[in-house]
Amino acid sequence: MDAIRVLIADDQSITRSGLRLLLEALPGLEIVAEASDGAEAIALADEFQPDVILMDLRMPGLNGIEATRRIHRVSPHIGILVVTVFEDDTSVFPAIRAGARGYLLKDTDQEELLRAIKTVAGGGAIFSPGIAHRVLHYLAATPSQVPKHAFDELTSRERDILELLARGHSNAEIGERLGLSPKTISNNISNVLVKVQATDRAKLMLMALEAGLGQAQRLEDEA
Repeated sequence: MDAIRVLIADDQSITRSGLRLLLEALPGLEIVAEASDGAEAIALADEFQPDVILMDLRMPGLNGIEATRRIHRVSPHIGILVVTVFEDDTSVFPAIRAGARGYLLKDTDQEELLRAIKTVAGGGAIFSPGIAHRVLHYLAATPSQVPKHAFDELTSRERDILELLARGHSNAEIGERLGLSPKTISNNISNVLVKVQATDRAKLMLMALEAGLGQAQRLEDEA
C-alpha cells in the first residue's frame, strides 16, 4: 500500500518541526512539503498534490480558511485536516464550509492524529470530540430559516464585511482586504448586529452562512 502523502501548513516553524517528527515516526506516512502561510500552502498543494494537508487556521497573509477554500475548489480530492488551537464557532463552521474534512485541536495525541489522517485520506470526515458535539448540536437544532431580506438594510460596505466575516476572517484581516482600520470594521460589525438583530459575532456568522454568504468570488478576485 502506498504511503499517505502529507503537506504540513503552519506559520510556526517549531510546530511544523514537531509535527514532522511526530508523523515521521508513524507508519504509512510521507511528508512531502511544509508551508508557512496560506499562499505557500496553495502553491505547494498544486505542486505536490498531497493526499492530506494538515492546515493551521491563523497564518499571516492568506489564512488557513481561505487557503482551504481555494485548494478545495481546485483540488477537491485533497483531504484537508484542520489542526489548530481554536475551537470557537467563528473558526469551526467557516473551515467546514470552506471544505475541511476534519478538525482537530493541537493537543490531539499521536494515535488520534494518525487515525484522523487515514480517515481524511480515505474520503471520510473526523472531528475532535468537542468539535463533533458542536457540529452535531448545530445540525440537530431547528433551522433558523434566515429570511432572504434579513440583510437588505445593509450598506454595500457592511455586506462586503459580512461576506469576509462569513469566510472566517478577523477584523484585522478584513480591514487589510478592504483598506479600512480594524476599528472601522468593528464599528460596522456592531451596526450589522443591530440591523439583523443578532446577539453576537458567532450568531451573525451562522446567520450569514445560512443565508448563503461567504461563498462569492468577487472579493477574492479583487484581492
